[in-house]
Amino acid sequence: MGLVINVALTVGKVLIGLTFGSATLLADGIHSGGDMVSDIALLAGLNVSRKGADVGHPYGHRRVQTLVALFIGLLVIASAGGVVYTAAHTWVLGTQVAYGWIPFIAALVSVVSKEALFRATRRVGRRTGDMAVLANAWHHRSDAFSSVAAAIGMFGVAVGGAKWGFLDSVTAIALGGVLVTMGAKLTFTAAQELIDRAPDTEILDNIGAIVARTEGVRTYHAFRMRQSAGKLEMDVHIQVDPTLSVGEGHDIATEVRRRIMEADPSVTTVLVHVEPAEDW
Repeated sequence: MGLVINVALTVGKVLIGLTFGSATLLADGIHSGGDMVSDIALLAGLNVSRKGADVGHPYGHRRVQTLVALFIGLLVIASAGGVVYTAAHTWVLGTQVAYGWIPFIAALVSVVSKEALFRATRRVGRRTGDMAVLANAWHHRSDAFSSVAAAIGMFGVAVGGAKWGFLDSVTAIALGGVLVTMGAKLTFTAAQELIDRAPDTEILDNIGAIVARTEGVRTYHAFRMRQSAGKLEMDVHIQVDPTLSVGEGHDIATEVRRRIMEADPSVTTVLVHVEPAEDW
């Protein structure tokens, strides 16, 4: 859906920008083209990340989505830089946006459609926990913000004349600053996942409590968790009664795994190592 909308917006805004001599709308159309690139990257990433584990990738391909999220975050920052540069260049040169209502209406349509697309994509990203989809949602909003700036400038010129054309540049620069912050946050989050950063302390404490409360577990240690494309992977060493059989120890480990995955569906991998309790 995002790809189809972005293709339509790119073609429409570029054509109207060229027809009416609106450099602002033309730049906004090119920005939509950037969103189109991120949509293609996301679709390709989703296709690859669905593949299961193989000899060369024993842990699967989910981290491809993290790479896509990192790429989109950097793309948002680059888009923000382009918006600010174009706005500042236009302001310094005194170039005015096009007269008339058609460019304004085109920008307004872009704002509404991209904001709706942002909300729909974010909803899916939150439901699935997919970092790349969430990153792409914010990239959709970056296009909506650039269209807001274009619409404000065009409206000012259409109503108040050329002297109000500066509104376009002022708004674009302000929104560009917001986009840089968003892009930096997306990039930082993806980078943290790539270096196996642990989830929040609250999540660690909750999972640790589940392990400790499982019947048969005397204590546990070497507990580790990492994030992987919006999901969680973990391993833990539990200590049990040393007089138990191998089968009984395995049953306890299975129960630990079951309780964890039941309590937190985002946990996809639980490796439990059984050891004899030393102080039994």
